[in-house]
Amino acid sequence: MKYYVLLLALLLGLGGGPAQAQRKSKIKVKSGAAPASAANRLLPLFGGLSVAEAEALMGSAFLAGIDRSFASRPEASAFFSTKGYEYLAEGKADTALYRFNLAWLLDQKNPEAYHGLGVISSSQPTPDEAISLLTQGLTVAPANAALLSDLGTSYLIRYRQTQKKKDLAQGMLYLEQATTTDPTNAAAWQQLAQGYFLRAEYPKAWEAVHKGQALSMTSIDFEFIGELQAKLPDPQGMFK
Repeated sequence: MKYYVLLLALLLGLGGGPAQAQRKSKIKVKSGAAPASAANRLLPLFGGLSVAEAEALMGSAFLAGIDRSFASRPEASAFFSTKGYEYLAEGKADTALYRFNLAWLLDQKNPEAYHGLGVISSSQPTPDEAISLLTQGLTVAPANAALLSDLGTSYLIRYRQTQKKKDLAQGMLYLEQATTTDPTNAAAWQQLAQGYFLRAEYPKAWEAVHKGQALSMTSIDFEFIGELQAKLPDPQGMFK
């Protein structure tokens, strides 16, 4: 069965980071920690640096240039998160990651910074880092339906790996919230259907499938439909 954490994650590539990220500059950080370097620019949230440490890594000249170019740092943050998604759609994951890091640096209340980094982290073998980042995004935007959907989907991914019921329960909670917050989110309905499937609640799974299908046929995972049909034929007879 095909499972997708995030639609944009399918577009991830191995594109190189920005030229600035190749410099070998280093700054001092807290005692006992590894020195921050250009490599931190290509780690989510600058590899755990504080805002002050990340600002020092980027340099005062960079920040001054931002302040001259934008009316506010939140505006600059929104610009960089938008560019991050554009680079991600082009398959330039490193360049996108760097832009999302800048978005976070300039405004820690921009949920798209965490969302974009969560998308990129979804390519990891386990969804743990993606869950952490998406959860941080949800903290600043608790009613963001896209974040709710992607976080719920990530928990379903982890349930399939761990078989821990708490992961399935958490995933379903977020997906139910996503479809309640935005009933037009077709992808969230399809992921909710997969959650019901995992619970062996096949009639509810079909109901969710049809709600998503009515919104967008492209949201349907036909491999999943085949597995669901094997458990229970479509009550509406649309899929045979």
